[in-house]
Amino acid sequence: MPLAVGPYGQSQPSCFVKMGFVMGCAVGMAAGALFGTFSCLRIGMRGRELMGGIGKTMMQSGGTFGTFMAIGMGIRC
Repeated sequence: MPLAVGPYGQSQPSCFVKMGFVMGCAVGMAAGALFGTFSCLRIGMRGRELMGGIGKTMMQSGGTFGTFMAIGMGIRC
């Protein structure tokens, strides 16, 4: 990655908040798939209802974890 140059000539690492969100979203969706599958099967969902419940859990956990990772990346840079 190329380094950005600051106002006085010092080099600074380039920062991608979007990359932090995408990484957090991927990790959160994977965790949501595991936990969502377990919780939906535990309460007895089947078929289309099961897929909807898993998808909802994946999107919620992916968005939440992605947001926190983006904030962390913004603070880090």
